[in-house]
Amino acid sequence: MQAPEPPLSDGVVHLRLWGPADVPAIVAACQDPEIPRWTRVPDAFTEKDATEWVATHEPKMRAGEELSLAVVAPAGEVLGAIALHIRHQGVGEIGYWVAPWARRRRVATRALVLLSSWALATLPLSRLQVTADPGNLASQGVAERAGFRREGLVPAYAEIKGRRVDRIMYSQLAG
Repeated sequence: MQAPEPPLSDGVVHLRLWGPADVPAIVAACQDPEIPRWTRVPDAFTEKDATEWVATHEPKMRAGEELSLAVVAPAGEVLGAIALHIRHQGVGEIGYWVAPWARRRRVATRALVLLSSWALATLPLSRLQVTADPGNLASQGVAERAGFRREGLVPAYAEIKGRRVDRIMYSQLAG
């Protein structure tokens, strides 16, 4: 999978590949307890974790498994993260988090609209999914504002931090 070229932007948020210079911003964002609470980010997230996380993106992208992007402001400040994971043929799943200093500014909604529009127009996908913890109303709102349709509760959908968890499933179909 190739990264979007030119990088995706709506003038308010830009999506670009992660780099080593982003490690301090990733570590700072992931100290906020809300990010590990709702995601696979470890509870005690370190600089070593962030460095290793950034290093995994290019091989996964080349293998066609994942496209992980930084969500940044026009001046380059890291606002969050968004990633497209290819789950199986024709199906992609998008996940995201927003740094505490960028919340309540529609950053995730803008990023999700940009990435999902590009993915459905460019990649051989028939379906995109977003899943959210049933208690994560903010993430559910992002999916809905970005045009994803709520399908309902999927019991024991994912394993996160060693536990099977229920998820609310949202989808957007090609065409």
